Amino acid sequence: MTLREKIGRMFIIRPEDLIPGVTPEMILHPSDHSVTDITPEIADAYRQYPAGGILLFAHNCLNKSQLLSFSTKIKNLSGSPLLCIDEEGGRVARLARNPEFGLTNAESMEALCQSKGAEGVFQYASYIGSYLKKYGFDIDFAPVSDVNSNPDNPVIGTRSFSNDPQTVAQMVCSYIKGLESQGITACLKHFPGHGDTRTDSHLGYAESCKSWDDLLSCEIVPFKAGIAAGARMIMTAHITLPQIDGSNSPATLSSTILRGKLREELGYKDVIITDMMEMGAVSKYYSSAEATIAAINAGVDIVLGPLDYREAFDAVYEAVKSGKIKEERIDESIRRILSLRINPIV
Repeated sequence: MTLREKIGRMFIIRPEDLIPGVTPEMILHPSDHSVTDITPEIADAYRQYPAGGILLFAHNCLNKSQLLSFSTKIKNLSGSPLLCIDEEGGRVARLARNPEFGLTNAESMEALCQSKGAEGVFQYASYIGSYLKKYGFDIDFAPVSDVNSNPDNPVIGTRSFSNDPQTVAQMVCSYIKGLESQGITACLKHFPGHGDTRTDSHLGYAESCKSWDDLLSCEIVPFKAGIAAGARMIMTAHITLPQIDGSNSPATLSSTILRGKLREELGYKDVIITDMMEMGAVSKYYSSAEATIAAINAGVDIVLGPLDYREAFDAVYEAVKSGKIKEERIDESIRRILSLRINPIV
């Protein structure tokens, strides 16, 4: 692969990132500029700025025939980008909440856990995997592996299976197995745990004041279980943990948390992906270039949804050329990313 091709593999983007003349303001209001097809203009933009994956949202998925056509055209782009979606079940279900698809949606993961237990979670995740596979998806950014440890948390809540870490751990493992039974890659989120924050990282600064020992006894329990169950992708949280790394930087940009804790202490060897970099906890405080370079140097393999994709891509290219990012660091991530394709789930 050329350097540009390798860099592209390290990004998963919205299709709106490929609109000619796209601006950050348009990305912050993507449903006003929904891309639902691969036009010649979109294909040309992709040739200039290739990406390893495309993430679809509800506004990109109109109905069965449109999505089948769209996903096929995405797969036919150079490099056959991975097709991704957030289909947790409950309030985050891009397809199941659209009546055009005729799917069954769970009330919430908490309710599913309480009513059906681990076997019900496995069956439901298998069901999600079956229809995602039908529409050409490769990766589901689920399950939520956060423990709902703070009842005032505005972003996790009933997306979590429980406020008990052992229960969450059991359900996370069942969910992973359910998706994998249909050939869909699961993604644990949001490391090292977004369940105890009082603010929403989509909007701005979010903090956990827990120590690492505190996290190990609660928030980390489901992640350790998921790693042991063979999870191939973990998504970072844009939360700050000053008691752990002594800074106000989000975990996404922290080598202490990603390399020191996740890789070295927990022994995780597979793909680390960021949460959406357009979210306020990152984009309000860092440019797309700054955040992307910091994330890669912290140990991230895939950068998800930068606010300005072209700026982020160009910044990585120039950083490699100048030595700010070593090409060996890029190759390290490329090997992990390619393993998702070379060793697919069957």
